[in-house]
Formats: sequence, structure tokens, C-alpha cells
Amino acid sequence: MTSLDPTDIALLTALQRDAQMTSEKLGERLNLSASQVGRRRQRLEAEGFIESYRARLDAGRLGLAVQAFVSVQMATHAPDKVATFTRILETNRQVVSVWTLTGEADYLLRVYCEDLAALNRLIHEQLLPNPAVARVQSQIVMHQLKADAPLPV
Repeated sequence: MTSLDPTDIALLTALQRDAQMTSEKLGERLNLSASQVGRRRQRLEAEGFIESYRARLDAGRLGLAVQAFVSVQMATHAPDKVATFTRILETNRQVVSVWTLTGEADYLLRVYCEDLAALNRLIHEQLLPNPAVARVQSQIVMHQLKADAPLPV
């Protein structure tokens, strides 16, 4: 891993808060020229510190009224069965994040659905019928107190 100097850290912090900030604006904030900021940004992208740039969308305005976390306990860890299950996760647009875990649950899914009926269909028509799945438990988000925050660099 390449070491980051304080200016790199300040640049990464600023970009996490606003990835659309111009090199000129970043330069003002970091006391660098726009070209220096551009070179640093390119280096951080090339070295993999910056993976991509995204827009944060408002789920409610898009009609996605239900956010839930779904834990899945597997019945089997046979590679072919797990591969079929993970394909479902990778291709389903309602599943926005997936983590593998230690403990009772094997997977934790973050899902967004239009309504409770859509969440019910996801669980009962796509997840539970899979032969690799033993148990599914969902927790519906009532209110998100803190949005996904920048990483603590």
C-alpha cells in the first residue's frame, strides 16, 4: 500500500463529501494549483484509492419506500448451490449490498423495495425457494439516522 500524505488524505476527504468538486475548487481548499490536484487525483485513482464516483439518490423520491436488512442462513455451502444463490443476489436490482458474515447468518443483504408486498415477494419467491437457503430473517428500517458516511481517512 502506498502511504498517503496529509494532502492526499485531505483530497480524499473532500472528494468523499463532494466528488463533483472541480480541481480549481479543490486547489483552493488544499492550497494547491488545479494541475497539482488533477495529478494527485489521477494517481489516487490509478493506485486504487478512488474506485469510482457515484451520485447518491433519494430512495423515497424514486418510489422505494421500504429499506430492509435481510439475513440469510445457508442450508448448504456446496459451491454449485452457493453460486446459484449468489447469482440471484448479483442480478436482483432490489439487493443493493451484500456482506458475508461470521456467526449465525451467512449473508446480510441491504434491500430497497417499493412496498412491503415487494419485500415479501423477494423473500418468499426468490430467496426462500432456493435450496441453498435454510432461513431468512428481515428487519425493516424505520428511520435512517445517519446516511452512509465517508470513510474515516
